[in-house]
Amino acid sequence: MLTVVSFVVALGLLIAVHEYGHYRVAVACGVKVLRFSIGFGQPLWRWTSPQSGTEYTLCALPLGGYVRMLDEREGPVDPAERHRAFNTQPLRARAAIVAAGPAANLLLAVLLYAAVSWSGVQEPEPVLSSPVPASLADRAGVRGGEWVLQTATADADPEPVASFDALRWRLTQAALAQQDLRLWLADSPGGVGREVLLPLSQLEARDADASLFQTIGVVAPWSAPELGELMPGGAAEAAGLQPGDRVRAVDGVAIADAQQLRGLIRAGTDAQGQGLAQRWQLERGGQWLELTVQPRGERDGEAWVGRIGAYVGAAPAMRTVTAGPLEGVWRGVVRTWEVSALSLRMMFKMLIGEASLKNLSGPLTIADYAGKSASLGLTPYLLFLALISVSLGVLNLLPLPVLDGGHLMYYLWEAVTGRPVSDAWMERLQRGGVAVLLGLMSIAMFNDVARLLG
Repeated sequence: MLTVVSFVVALGLLIAVHEYGHYRVAVACGVKVLRFSIGFGQPLWRWTSPQSGTEYTLCALPLGGYVRMLDEREGPVDPAERHRAFNTQPLRARAAIVAAGPAANLLLAVLLYAAVSWSGVQEPEPVLSSPVPASLADRAGVRGGEWVLQTATADADPEPVASFDALRWRLTQAALAQQDLRLWLADSPGGVGREVLLPLSQLEARDADASLFQTIGVVAPWSAPELGELMPGGAAEAAGLQPGDRVRAVDGVAIADAQQLRGLIRAGTDAQGQGLAQRWQLERGGQWLELTVQPRGERDGEAWVGRIGAYVGAAPAMRTVTAGPLEGVWRGVVRTWEVSALSLRMMFKMLIGEASLKNLSGPLTIADYAGKSASLGLTPYLLFLALISVSLGVLNLLPLPVLDGGHLMYYLWEAVTGRPVSDAWMERLQRGGVAVLLGLMSIAMFNDVARLLG
């Protein structure tokens, strides 16, 4: 139920903001708005303003909306009101009305990101776990347990790192842009930093997924090697392990953190997937114990990995990241710009085949994320809304004829040539745009179903 409600609220809000952008600028330009609709299909509620004559409707299918304006191309217009028709407006006014919808979504994202910054966000401290063996971080000299004080790409000025989430974001940006990233590490927040270089330019990053961070070697923030909840019937329960056990060594190898322990568990099978017995030394209630643990093999793609059926790792240390009024707005602007640029970069990579089409998500995945973020609290839900709002704004600016960006493309042609696109070409482009959009929607829905079944 929470998933459905949070999904409907998210869609309703984002669509309403988008359409209100069109509506507000149209009214400001003197265009008469006939109908403002949220959703399609059978109206559930309607009201007509006695002052403006605009009809406001809420319809049964909340997967879109529209603003219907007075327009000679859609029906006869009273000569007395011809100056209020959309098609009679100067080019700059028509372009502004069309662009206002995506702009409203981007502005909403700025405000949502700013609100989150003002209220403060609980994020993991920027402390590195043990690097993945043979990864870029491992070869660069990262040891684990170190604080990341600053980062910088190329010759840019170093920027302080507020949290582990901020570090992951910079790693993602640098990897997709194929830029090396410098990190300043210290043993404590106030320590003297030493510089290491992550040669991310060597990567041919196609997706910002788990495999990318495995290759980089920075997977998770530092956490203690303690066991959490155990699955009934799992290898951990069979070995006699208990929640709260702190693992000190495995087969004589001292354990520094949970990431190192996870790696040893994953490596606890042979080539046929048979679990290998491991000798664990652990601390329980102030006493030292030694147990034999045999991970169970599970398929992970083409390889076998070990699992013990337990949550491995204590909760990482958290900090509250806040910002003042102006700084919060600026963070909102920067974050919206960064997410927009990353979205466009990923779309371009998918277009030229450098990124997988599996990155496309449809309404089922969005609904799932809506429910999960809402269950975590207000702040995660606001961040989800901001991300989807950016995606909606960027998507609508793409130069597809059926989207706002397609209409802006027509107006650019009109500005350059001095004449509008002909009706014949308009019809051809509209058909092509619908075909492309339906194709993208089909791929997104296929990905949704594959994720749910997988």
